[in-house]
Amino acid sequence: MYNILICDDEQDIVNALKIYLNDENYTLYEAYNGREAMEIVAREEIHLVLMDIMMPEMDGIEAMVKIREKTNVPIILLTAKSEDSDKILGLTVGADDYITKPFNPVEVSARVKSQLRRYMQLGAGNIRKDVLKCGGIELDDKEKKVLSDGEEVSLTPTEYDILKLLMENQGQVFSPREIYQRIWNDLPYGSENTVAVHIRHLREKLEINPAEPRYLKVVWGQGYKCERR
Repeated sequence: MYNILICDDEQDIVNALKIYLNDENYTLYEAYNGREAMEIVAREEIHLVLMDIMMPEMDGIEAMVKIREKTNVPIILLTAKSEDSDKILGLTVGADDYITKPFNPVEVSARVKSQLRRYMQLGAGNIRKDVLKCGGIELDDKEKKVLSDGEEVSLTPTEYDILKLLMENQGQVFSPREIYQRIWNDLPYGSENTVAVHIRHLREKLEINPAEPRYLKVVWGQGYKCERR
C-alpha cells in the first residue's frame, strides 16, 4: 500500500487526480496549499507527492524546499504549459518530475508508478553487492549510499538513478534523450532542460567546483558522461 499526497488549491483538480489514481494499492491524502502539505508529510508516512506550483499561503516551490529538508520522497510538480521557468526552478530545488495540465490519465498513472518503483527500490535496498567508483565518487548499490570524497551525499531517487547509469557506463556518452528515456521510461519531449537541471544538481552535490566538474562531464553537442580523472 502506497500513500500519495495530492496538493492543489483547486478542488476539481484534486478530485480528477483521485479518480486517475483510484487504485487499491494507493491511499490518497489531500492538501490545498503548501502549508497543509507540509503538515501531512510530517504526520503521515507519504511515499509520493503530487504538488501544484501556484497555491495560496505557501506555493509548491517553497513547500517542496521545506519537504526536501526532511525527506527524499518523490515529488511530481503539477504545472501549466506557461510555467516553464517554474518547472526548471522546481527541478533545480528538488522535484523529480512534472506533469503539465491538462492531465492525461495514462501519463499520470505511468509517472506515479515509475517514481514509486524507483523510490521503493532505493529505500528497500537491492541485492547487488558491487560498489561503483568514479574518482572520488562512490556508489554502494546494496546500501543505496553515495559518497563524495568520503562524505555521504543525499540524493533524490531520480538523481541516484542518473548517477548510477553514468557510473555503470563510465566513459560512455549519453545524450539527454537517452538519459530521459532510460530514467523516466518516457518519450523524450523536453528532455534536454529536464536532464540538464538534474545533472547540474548532481554536480552541486558531488563536485568540489560544479562549474569545473572533475567527474560528471559534458561532451558539447553530444551529452554527458562519468569520467575518472
